[in-house]
Amino acid sequence: MGSSVLEESISRLGFLQFEISAGDIRGNMEQVKKGLDLLAPDPGSLIALPEMWATGFVYKELGDFSDEIPALLTELDELAMSYNIVLAGSLPYKKEGSLYNSLFFSGVGFPLSRGMAKQHMFSFWKEDLWFQPGKRPAPVVLPGGDCIGGFVCYDLRFPESVTAQCQQGAEILLMSAQWPLARIKQWKVLLQARAIENQAFVVAANSCGKWEGLQMGGHSLVIAPDGEILAEAGEEQESVAVPLNREVQKELRERFNSVAPSPWSVEDSEKILLLHTLAEIVARRKRTGQKVVFTNGCFDIIHAGHVDYLQKARRQGDFLVLGLNDDQSIRSIKGPNRPVNNEMQRARVLAALGCVDAIVLFGEDTPINLITTLCPDVLVKGADWAEDEIVGAAEVKAAGGRVERIPFTSQTSTSALIDQIKSDS
Repeated sequence: MGSSVLEESISRLGFLQFEISAGDIRGNMEQVKKGLDLLAPDPGSLIALPEMWATGFVYKELGDFSDEIPALLTELDELAMSYNIVLAGSLPYKKEGSLYNSLFFSGVGFPLSRGMAKQHMFSFWKEDLWFQPGKRPAPVVLPGGDCIGGFVCYDLRFPESVTAQCQQGAEILLMSAQWPLARIKQWKVLLQARAIENQAFVVAANSCGKWEGLQMGGHSLVIAPDGEILAEAGEEQESVAVPLNREVQKELRERFNSVAPSPWSVEDSEKILLLHTLAEIVARRKRTGQKVVFTNGCFDIIHAGHVDYLQKARRQGDFLVLGLNDDQSIRSIKGPNRPVNNEMQRARVLAALGCVDAIVLFGEDTPINLITTLCPDVLVKGADWAEDEIVGAAEVKAAGGRVERIPFTSQTSTSALIDQIKSDS
């Protein structure tokens, strides 16, 4: 057995499937050790562990348990290196006061910052009340050169973030989950779909046994890039590892490649809409269950502070509408020499931002007509505004929505940029 970081390519894919004991970190760690002892994995194996494998979803205790995770990961690193393998599973991790359900790769010398946070919170299990969602994930490159994409449980239902990792080079996808037996048919179909559409190997570890009376599904899987199931567990505790035949993937992608093409098929200017058209779009979005976010402003000369603010606004929901002051309204607010850029130029630049989903111009003194027409779920304004001063705040809250005040992290302002340009000319 080796004692150094794995520096060779992954040669086998496998999983440890077991019943997670609620809040019992030591007991769960012993299950991992026992599973590895029985499996005796070959050097170069990538072994997946279930979601929240050390603690389970004991929400009220996770804040305290997260303090133990760095030491636990050090121990897991040493265990993985003793077999010269890679272990990967999700754990509760605290960063800057927020809790994340993060996928960690152990045995490869990565710092804690390399954890890959779960993207989509499963509100049915109240995850959204305890965890923060991750940002768009990037695949992990192991010391041996393998590029691994990661996703956690509910992320399985959202193929975009998985495909994004494959387009960045991921050839193996690792899933860490606690998926119930009642939906195990969907589990298998979705995992096979992720493998087929991305022409990637998939290794998925699920838990088994019961969790607070709910029967977990087991059926952990290893799947080939063409969707063939290479290994499947039953519903009891089980440890499996199978050889990784890279020629299957190479030949498949040489015949036809469905993951590499990534054309830009969006016409950004189509985001600029009239209010009556936008109202219909918003209504349809809300019927699907999406949360509509609204903010407004002049955005005369776009700078980094604007972009940061708009990205943070977009993260408050699923569809960001930007109410943009037209030229006449800006002149009434800022004087006859503004705006520097006319309304369509400003709208076109803003429409090119991926975080902005729709833009609507308005010429009134305030955006109250836009707000009452669109009825957003979230109203966003700068933190320099008191909530009782924010136009539309009372109406949004009365309709069951909420108001978010977001600070500008950049000290740059359009007026300051104009003054600097004048002084330099």
